[in-house]
Amino acid sequence: MFGFLKKPDSSAPAAEALPRTAAEVAPRTAAEAAPRLSWKERLRQGLSRTRNQLGGQLSGLFRRGRIDEELYEELETALLMADVGVDATTHLLAELRARVKRDRIDDGERLQQALVDILAELLAPMERALDVSGHKPFIIMLAGVNGSGKTTSIGKLAHHFKAQGRSVLLAAGDTFRAAAREQLQEWGTRNGVTVVAQEGGDPAAVIFDAIHAARARDIDVVLADTAGRLPTQLHLMEEIAKVRRVIAKADPTAPHEVLLVLDANIGQNALSQVKAFDAALGVTGLVVTKLDGTAKGGVIAAIARSRRSQHPLALRFIGVGEGIEDLQPFRATEFAAALFETHGGA
Repeated sequence: MFGFLKKPDSSAPAAEALPRTAAEVAPRTAAEAAPRLSWKERLRQGLSRTRNQLGGQLSGLFRRGRIDEELYEELETALLMADVGVDATTHLLAELRARVKRDRIDDGERLQQALVDILAELLAPMERALDVSGHKPFIIMLAGVNGSGKTTSIGKLAHHFKAQGRSVLLAAGDTFRAAAREQLQEWGTRNGVTVVAQEGGDPAAVIFDAIHAARARDIDVVLADTAGRLPTQLHLMEEIAKVRRVIAKADPTAPHEVLLVLDANIGQNALSQVKAFDAALGVTGLVVTKLDGTAKGGVIAAIARSRRSQHPLALRFIGVGEGIEDLQPFRATEFAAALFETHGGA
């Protein structure tokens, strides 16, 4: 068999006693060790920086006694600051104006709720849960630029599927970065799942081998890592397209999902990444990470609006923290409410 199988070591220390290298990959943060907040609370907390950047502006707008052109202009500025983008901002404000007129909205609280509802409607087509029951093994290929959070997302996805009672195998297809392979192996140890890896070599061959190993072991889900690359590096984009073709040779129905991992901090650059990776791989879903940092969550609205003339991409998961449970399925209504909530601060 090509490469080697790294099985979970039953004698390995518990997660809190992982060596330093593992802690850097899957850190046990203070928040993780403390009593867990609900997902809605974690989502609201994760988006607090976006709200704080908008905070006083939005709070002031929604407390106004009248809805006039000045309010719409200031709201437009606030949405652009949140990385919603020009097209999505224009759409949201046009819908908001129509709703204000139709429903005779004349106070800030109802205006705020109307904006939340309109954003949720824009995002709703992206809310599609990932169903892995249709194939066995269900093969998920992950792609993205360097630093987007692919390897960490794979570790958290492994935890997600294990929590559903599914067996998981990880394929260390990023053979260019030794650290990526080591990180994935640490995630394998933490989740108690097998990792197929090899030092150097052809990433497509590693993933090919992993699929055969998963089939032999009756594994439910294969998560295949790939090397990070920039969309402008055409020769590297062709290499990742080759990986996809090799996966199809191992299983003509695969990959069953191609997830593009996006770092929310890149703002409007996310649109060009989606376009480039979709052209090369046929992206079927998105994972948006690092919404708990300096990222402005409105970029998700920009992505939704940019796909209005095409079949909308599913936003499968969003990440709002470093904890192993801080990557969760996307829900449009929850996200819209957390993004534009203004009372109480965060």
